[in-house]
Amino acid sequence: MRKILNILVLRKFVPAYLVYTALLAGVATLLKHFFPQAIASQFWLVFGFLAGLTFIAYLLAYLGIQKKPEIGVFAILGAVIIKMLFAMSFVLIYSLKQTKGDMAFALNFFLYIYCLPSLKY
Repeated sequence: MRKILNILVLRKFVPAYLVYTALLAGVATLLKHFFPQAIASQFWLVFGFLAGLTFIAYLLAYLGIQKKPEIGVFAILGAVIIKMLFAMSFVLIYSLKQTKGDMAFALNFFLYIYCLPSLKY
C-alpha cells in the first residue's frame, strides 16, 4: 500500500512540476520578446540547470521523508542546502568565465531562484 501511495504522489508531482516549469519558460519567452535586454544570453542553460536541480532536490527530500519520516525536516533542509550550493557554484563558475559584467545574468539568477518551484508539498 505504501509503495502505491509513493507512486501516486510522484505521478501527481511530476506533471505539475513540468507544467509549472513550462509556464515559467513561456513567461520568459514573452519577456524576451518584449524586453530583449531583460533576459541573459545563457538564460536557457541556467534555467534548465536549476529546473533539473530543483527536481532532483525534491526527489531527494521525498525519498528521505519516505525512508525515515522522523528525520523528514533534515531531508528537506539538506535538499535545499544542496540545491543552493550547486546553484551558487554554477553562478561562480559562470561569473569567472565571463569577461564583461553581465547585470542581466545576475538579475535572472535571482528570478530563477525565487520563481522555480521550491520544495513545496
